This record gives sequence, C-alpha cells and structure tokens, in this order.
Amino acid sequence: MRIGRRTRGPASLRRGFVTPEGVDLQLELGGAGTRAAAFLIDVGAMLVALIVATIALAYIDRSTGADIAKILWLIGAFLLRNGWFVLFEMGGRGATPGKRLMGLRVVARDGARLTAGAVLARNAMREIEVFLPLSFLGAQAAAGTADAFLTIFALLWTGIFLFFPLFNRDRLRIGDLVAGTWVVQTVVRTLAVDLAVTAERPRRRFPEAALALYGVYELQTLEDVLRGGDPVAIGAVAATIRRKAGLADQGDDAAFLTDYYTALCARLESGLLVGRRRRDKFEGAAR
Repeated sequence: MRIGRRTRGPASLRRGFVTPEGVDLQLELGGAGTRAAAFLIDVGAMLVALIVATIALAYIDRSTGADIAKILWLIGAFLLRNGWFVLFEMGGRGATPGKRLMGLRVVARDGARLTAGAVLARNAMREIEVFLPLSFLGAQAAAGTADAFLTIFALLWTGIFLFFPLFNRDRLRIGDLVAGTWVVQTVVRTLAVDLAVTAERPRRRFPEAALALYGVYELQTLEDVLRGGDPVAIGAVAATIRRKAGLADQGDDAAFLTDYYTALCARLESGLLVGRRRRDKFEGAAR
C-alpha cells in the first residue's frame, strides 16, 4: 500500500471515480472518435467471422439441399452480434478486442464492480440502436421491397443513436445511460521511482510531534517538490518544516526532505492499516 499522487488528464473528460474503498481514481473518459474506432474494429472482426461461417454453411447447404444452413446462419448472426460484446465485456478486462486495441474499457459509474446485468442492459440497447434497423434494411433490400420512407426512417433512427455520444458531456450511449456505465481510457503509465526507498544511507529520525503536523495532501505536495528538484523550492519547504517542527538545521535540504517524506509516508500508511486516514493538516487540527 502506498499513498501517492493523483494523475491529471484533460479536464473536459476527467471524472471522479470513487472505489468502495474510498479511493478517487480520476478516470479519463473515452472520446467519441476512439469509441467509434473500437466499434468499427469489432464490427470488422464479426464480419470476418460471418464470412467464414457463410462459406462453411454454403457447403452444408449444397450437401444437404435443405434450408437448415440459412436458419443456422440467422441464429449464428444474432448470437454473434450480441454475444461478442456481452461475453468480452463480462470478462476481467471489461473490453472487447476493439476496445482493448483502442485502450478502452467499461466501468460502472457508481464505482462498484461492473455487473452482468449492466453489461446485458447496455448491449441490449445496441440491438435497438443499430443492428435491428440495419437488419431490417438488409432484409428489405434482399427481397427487393425496400421503401424509400422506411429506408430514410431507419437511417435517421440509427444516426440519432450513433451520434448521441457527441451531444452529452460524458460521451454516453443510450445503453450507457440505461446501464449506468462509462467507457474510460486505460492509460498505461510508467511508475516513477519510489522516493521512500531510494536513499542508501542512514536516515534521520523524527519525533512524533514533527510527523503529526501534516496529512496526505501535504505528503503529495512534498513529493511534487522533491521530484521537481528546484533548489529554491526545496530550501523553502525544508525551512518551513524545520520551523514548525522545531528541528535544527543540519544542512542538505534535499536529504532532509527525503527522510521526512519517508517517515511521514510510513506514519500515514500505518494509520490507514487501522482505519485512520488524515487528509490534510487541518483535519488533525480540528480533532
């Protein structure tokens, strides 16, 4: 367990995502263009599967001379376009192959675990939004009975739902609204070096009163100062901590702050183990 800094993303797509343990992960929503690209990748993969199945079923149809191949194709196409999204999003990664390639995943907006009911709800709406109107148009075209009005209506119906994410701040589909889900960007970041384990020398020890001055917010600010490496800022922060804690100035401000950061981090983490969380210095003062 390590108390660390919050990440920063684009403010327009960054949302607070509080886990059941009370941790705010500050997730970044997937953009409409990224989601559309992921959907096209999934549709392309499903089309490849349908083409292969069509070739195999055409051979069966010639061999048997019955309509069983057509029935199997219709059932298989329905199961594929629904099962593809449902089964992949129910997995541990919460993402279809297209979403994984585009760095996206589905999460519950309330911070809880993504449930099977939510996945079923959001994907059942896709059938109404996209696949049913397009399947109707395909059937009408194949039968040669396509009506201009019905064609325009079906295209407008599909278009409204396809472009719906562009007109709300959370980039939600109708299925996301019904299921209470977000599609978020899964950003891979390289972890910075842990400041608490870098020093290969004897560390300073601090009295309990000196460590009781600050909380998590100040710890994160201190980490920013140390990683920034600005000698002026490091000297100013070190002088402030020494003055408030009544500590003597022994020189080497960077080493002093690193040791203080390590000790404060250990103290705050030990408090978390027994259910005590101190957000900042004012919380302790109020108590």
